Parts: sequence; structure tokens; C-alpha cells
Amino acid sequence: MVQQLRRAARVILVGAPGVGKGTQTERMLQRFPQLSSISSGDLLRENVRQKTPLGIQAEHLMSTGALVPDSMILRLIRNALTTRGWLMPKEGLQPFTVNSVATDFTPNSGSNSQTDSDFITVPSIEDAEYDYSEDAGASFILDGFPRTAGQANQLAGLLPMNMVIHIHTPASIIIDRICNRWIHAPSGRVYNTTFNAPRVDGKDDITGEPLMQRDDDKPEVWEKRLKSFEDNSLPLLEHYDRKGVLWKVEGQSSDEITPKIYEEFGKRFGAGPLYRFSNAV
Repeated sequence: MVQQLRRAARVILVGAPGVGKGTQTERMLQRFPQLSSISSGDLLRENVRQKTPLGIQAEHLMSTGALVPDSMILRLIRNALTTRGWLMPKEGLQPFTVNSVATDFTPNSGSNSQTDSDFITVPSIEDAEYDYSEDAGASFILDGFPRTAGQANQLAGLLPMNMVIHIHTPASIIIDRICNRWIHAPSGRVYNTTFNAPRVDGKDDITGEPLMQRDDDKPEVWEKRLKSFEDNSLPLLEHYDRKGVLWKVEGQSSDEITPKIYEEFGKRFGAGPLYRFSNAV
């Protein structure tokens, strides 16, 4: 059963690595077909591939080892939303879209010789004002941004998010889940000694070859990752709690958490079930 939305849902999922944010996103997209997923990482890669003005700038920055600035990620998000008609500049600002290909850009030679004047100018968003659609079809889950309270403040300059879901699973459960993961390197097959164990301990089911554990799946690595997430995410969660849009869901598995998300999300945005009928006799 899928469910209709009665108004626009603008959603962020916040959770520690390994908590299952990707799984919950996929399930929400299936349950609520008016939802879309907007990934800042996907937008960045697509703009680089299409050689848009923003993509050219981002590719140059990455080639020199520099981080892509928040302002550029915001422009990518803004352009995606305006292209879909979900965000409308009040001042007649014309965004660059993923189909805008730069044809007259010729970088200077040398990896560190470019200046701002070498790049095609992109519209500024700092002082612009926007209208945003409240139509249910303008619903999306934003992935990859924001990660800090500062980024959240900048995003609010475009449009307000109206639900932030904090997915929480105890660190001990996440570590147990990840650190019991073993892989067959040649094929990429993944096993877990807790719920998907190989038929023969330490051996691939198909080839019988030895399984291995990745270095970044070791307990000490994940303990540091989870502690870092907890420290860095607290200001972001506090920011959205003050805005009144934070909702926390807890559980030990994705299957336990999913029904809780469905129920709460349906209460906030749902308009009842949408039944799909088959022509099959």
C-alpha cells in the first residue's frame, strides 16, 4: 500500500553511520510516491559530468584538493529545486541547471594559477528571496546536506525544512552489526555472522574461498566514527529542535524503525491510502 501526501514534505534524515538512513529513504520513497530524493553528492557529480558552470568550478576545486564550499552546494540544491518548479526566485533570478554546459571556459595552465575571474560567474543566493511550493508533489528527502547547524541556517535562506527525522540505534548494536560483516572480495558478496552467516564459517558460499573483513569495519574504527558523529551532530539536532521540526525515532533494526516512521510521517503529511489496482483477472 502506498500513501498520498496532502502537503509538501521537506525532510532530512539524521543518523549515525550504519544506522540505515539509505534503507529508510528507499522505503519512504516506495510508501509515499510523491516524495523524491535529492542528494547533494549526486547533484555535484552530475554537474561535473555535464560540465555546467558550477560543475567546472567544483571539479577544479576538487582537483586541487580543496573542499567544495557550502555556498556551491547550496547553489546546486537551489538549481535542482528551481528546475523542478519547487522554488521560485522573487527577483527573477535565473538559475543554472544541469543542462547548462559551459562552452567558453578555458582554465589557465598550472594547478594553482586560477583565480575567481577565471570562472564563469554564478548567481549569488545570499541576498535573494524565494517562494517555495507547498504542493504535495514538491516533497523531497534531502540527502548529504546540511551536516552542521551553520549549513542548516544557510539552507533556511532558501526554504524551511519541515521535518527532521533523527534515527537512533544504540552504538553497540551498530558496531555489532558492522563488525560481524565479512566479504568475499572478488565478488563483493557480503555476509554477516549475526543474521546472514555463510554456510561454512569463514568461507564464501559459492566459491569456498576465504572471506575477509575490511580494515574500516574493525570495532575501534567504528567506535571513533560514532563518537565523532555524536559530537558533530548535536548542534545540528539542537538547531532543528529549536525550530520545532525535530522528531526522534529509536530502534535496533531498520524493520523496527520503518513502521514508526511511516506512522509519524503519515500523521504529519498523509491524506490517506492510495490503492493501486491491477488489470489482472
